[in-house]
Amino acid sequence: MIRLRHKLLIQGFRIFDQIIMVGVFVLLVAYVQEKGRFDFVLEVLDKSYQAYEGLAMVGVLLGWFFIFNKLVHYDANRFTTLKSQAIEIAKAMTITSLLLLMVGAMFYIKMVTPLVVSLFLLGSTALLIGSRVVLRSLLRVLRRKGRNARHLLIIGETAKAFELADRIESRRELGYEIEGFLYADVGSTGHLSRIEARWKVLGPVADLRLQLQKGVIDEVMFCLPLRENFPQACDVVGMCNDLGVVVRLVPDLGNVQVLSQAQVEEFEGDQMVTFFRENLLFQLFVKRVMDIFGSALLLVSLSPLLLVAAVAVKFTSSGPVFFGQQRIGMNKRRFRLLKFRSMVVDAEERKKELAHLNEMDGPVFKIRKDPRVTRVGSILRKLSIDELPQLINVLKGDMSLVGPRPPLLSEVDLYDWSDRRRLSIRPGITCLWQISGRNELTFEEWMILDRKYIDNWSIWLDLKILLMTIPVVLFGKGAS
Repeated sequence: MIRLRHKLLIQGFRIFDQIIMVGVFVLLVAYVQEKGRFDFVLEVLDKSYQAYEGLAMVGVLLGWFFIFNKLVHYDANRFTTLKSQAIEIAKAMTITSLLLLMVGAMFYIKMVTPLVVSLFLLGSTALLIGSRVVLRSLLRVLRRKGRNARHLLIIGETAKAFELADRIESRRELGYEIEGFLYADVGSTGHLSRIEARWKVLGPVADLRLQLQKGVIDEVMFCLPLRENFPQACDVVGMCNDLGVVVRLVPDLGNVQVLSQAQVEEFEGDQMVTFFRENLLFQLFVKRVMDIFGSALLLVSLSPLLLVAAVAVKFTSSGPVFFGQQRIGMNKRRFRLLKFRSMVVDAEERKKELAHLNEMDGPVFKIRKDPRVTRVGSILRKLSIDELPQLINVLKGDMSLVGPRPPLLSEVDLYDWSDRRRLSIRPGITCLWQISGRNELTFEEWMILDRKYIDNWSIWLDLKILLMTIPVVLFGKGAS
């Protein structure tokens, strides 16, 4: 019955979130666009639409549901923090609002204005987060009274197990009752004396089946090192799975990063545990959509600037307007990167004679006052205009708007093992390095920023970097 209530609560929140968003949008249109006139809803419902318009409206509603289902974790996990829920809602609402704005612009929907969408984003986000605050407050009151309790058994006598038990018991709002501990083996001592002073020690791990049979256990927390106790962990998971008991493994930090990428797959009847297969398909789809629409929009809107830059390059120095160079993309795939030519034609041939002037450490070659740069080229570089043709690379799929800068093959050959991780994703026009000082940073600082981006990648982070790139480009920070 507890699980049924959890399922109903989860499904109810899914529906509740959609109702909140639709309600907020209707209210905003009524007050902002229709000056307090709510009967516009009847007009919208009575109006006859073209097939594509009807599909667009249905698509927006399905898109909202799909976005929230992918980005917001609808579960009954008691360890989920309010902060993580708020971040998930903020991310989902940002993408939802962008979808609404995009569809409104494509189909010329009068009621979808930038003001309405902005207020929709702020209002819906505040209400959805507020609903979580209210629910958590109600559950906290119930759990402090002993209602909605979960009975927890902890396996392991490690310092980590003791610390977790202490933290869980100190937070009564979580609603856990610690039934006791099982230790690793008969000869083990560990932190048993500290544990016995606070909780029951029920016996060795071998007694787990007995404890599950005679006691009320809702969850088991496995706190033994996985590397040495993997067979035992599998046995624990198997026994708990038979009885429908929740199992929580508490691995070391390094193991967490590996296990989080695991997926169970099947090949002709055989089961395989697969690591590092991409499981962020929806987020990657959104990123690619952003790249296509963003690059196309920028190419069109910046076409006068692109034309002026092309003319300036052509008539101030001999040689082609564009400079194409072999770069290394995702998974070491080669592609031809495009730039406005900002150097003299024989720049590559003169690179060796200028090697002693290189101001960057590591395998990267950069000179702050490079004698090969033309006068127009220095202006283009200062304002990052020379990079704009890479929007074509983004449109083609060689690059993304946001991602690590694409290196030369000669640079990749000199990379350390950890540096090669930046080749695991599609390169970009802008990145954390671009907004954090660019050429003012050391090569190691650059690589650290790229690894940080890969480890923490999200659509939200991409949007943040894109917004922070604007003042960097306008003020030419770190450019040379």
